[in-house]
Amino acid sequence: MTGRFPASVDVAIVGSGPTGAAYARILSESAPGVRIAMFEAGPIVSDPPGAHVKNIADPYARARAQRASQGPSADASTISSPGAVTSGQRSGRPGTHLLQAGFQAEGEDGLPVAAMSTNVGGMSAHWTGACPTPRGSERITFLPDLDELLGEAARLLGVTTNAFDGSPFAEIVRERLAVVVDEGREPGERVQRMPLAAHRRDDGNLVWSGSDVVLGEAATNNPDFALYPEALVTRVLLDGGGADGAAGAAGTGGAGAATGRARGVAVRDLRTGETTEVAARFVIVAGDALRTPQLLWASGIRPEALGRWLNDQAQIVFAARLRGVEGLDAGQGASSTGLSEYSGVTWVPFTDEQPFHGQVMQLDASPVPLAEDDPVTPGSIVGLGLFCAKDLQASDRVEFSESDLDDNGMPAPSIRYTLTEKDHETFARASERIVVLGRAVGELLNDRPFRLPLGSSLHYQGTTRMGVADDGASVCDTNSEVWGAPGVLVAGNGVIPTSTACNPTLTSVALAVRGARHIASLLMS
Repeated sequence: MTGRFPASVDVAIVGSGPTGAAYARILSESAPGVRIAMFEAGPIVSDPPGAHVKNIADPYARARAQRASQGPSADASTISSPGAVTSGQRSGRPGTHLLQAGFQAEGEDGLPVAAMSTNVGGMSAHWTGACPTPRGSERITFLPDLDELLGEAARLLGVTTNAFDGSPFAEIVRERLAVVVDEGREPGERVQRMPLAAHRRDDGNLVWSGSDVVLGEAATNNPDFALYPEALVTRVLLDGGGADGAAGAAGTGGAGAATGRARGVAVRDLRTGETTEVAARFVIVAGDALRTPQLLWASGIRPEALGRWLNDQAQIVFAARLRGVEGLDAGQGASSTGLSEYSGVTWVPFTDEQPFHGQVMQLDASPVPLAEDDPVTPGSIVGLGLFCAKDLQASDRVEFSESDLDDNGMPAPSIRYTLTEKDHETFARASERIVVLGRAVGELLNDRPFRLPLGSSLHYQGTTRMGVADDGASVCDTNSEVWGAPGVLVAGNGVIPTSTACNPTLTSVALAVRGARHIASLLMS
């Protein structure tokens, strides 16, 4: 040991979100004896580590966990009321921290509320748990095993479709939406229960999946796996790296700025400030779509596509009061974790003809507050949201500074992001469509739908995208291995190469499964 970190491991995982956890789980199951270290810049905020904060029964303890996940913005205000949403305030969700600078270039649309979480479990400690499967053009057609991988991802995440079957208004919502949605659609494209990463405890309460569920007993009980919180990886190290241990000539930029095989990572202990090199045969960079390319760039690993093809899913939101439910039994009220089960979560799948993905959910399951609940008939107001697929452009990107540093001393990011004419057409269609959906379920609460500030989805993708050839349009191959840097793999939503509207976590975990199996086969051969 050097300090609290090992001198060497077989696999170093950077990031403790669901994709990093998937690597640890698959390797623990498939490659016994392989030494795995997971490094996370943030603190442990839940018990067990990586658990969803929604499972914390005490609301004050839950709020503390959220604040502890907000990194440099721990004391900043977060979205707390419907008024904050519809006014377009630049506020983050509880448990997240906004990109403080560089979020919008002059004359561009930018991502004004681009946000991250810094904690063990990453965003999976705060997410809605929605795990829909990609459809149509959302699918990655060059992966012949995609469906099997999605199935394995559902296993790791603990996905179910019956989490809200006891909700009194759920079937009412689905039946009413089906009237205006299902005609002409294939069975898999029709209104249905949202697949959710959640399960029931023996006492009947819901437990939401976080990275703890993905790790499972296979990883958490693996004596060769260790999690290191408050440990910031500042460089990926390659054979032939420079004097500072970084790969190649950091600062030269451009394609192929560094090549060489992974040899480890440089880790700063945030408790002591000491930086240590940890040798590793494989390095998995499993951060979010902004910080994964940041670490590669800081390490001199700069494929041409790094940081490019950035895309967000713009959200159109609305709220409606269910009609005809007055006097119906609305259940037993709030569970021990504060969630009142009234109307559950309903899915309106994406199609290429209608390029948006719909979620209709009870207000307290919504990621943002859209309205105040009805005190007379609790649960009768639902939030509607349509996520819009982005018109992909290589020019939409995150860039990094040669001189300016962020709060962690890493190259400061800045966003270059513009909406196209096609994007505006999609928003207009989604705004019309959500009114139809709202009227189908009940009485509209607002004059017109509202588009949340760009970046609100937290579903950023594309910046480390997968491809079949090293042609400048992708960062990694179909096993998630970075072009020109064997042994360095990327994970997370940034790897997804398609324009999606559905929540991306299931897909990104599926891609992590593929990469983990690839590493396991090499380590065990």
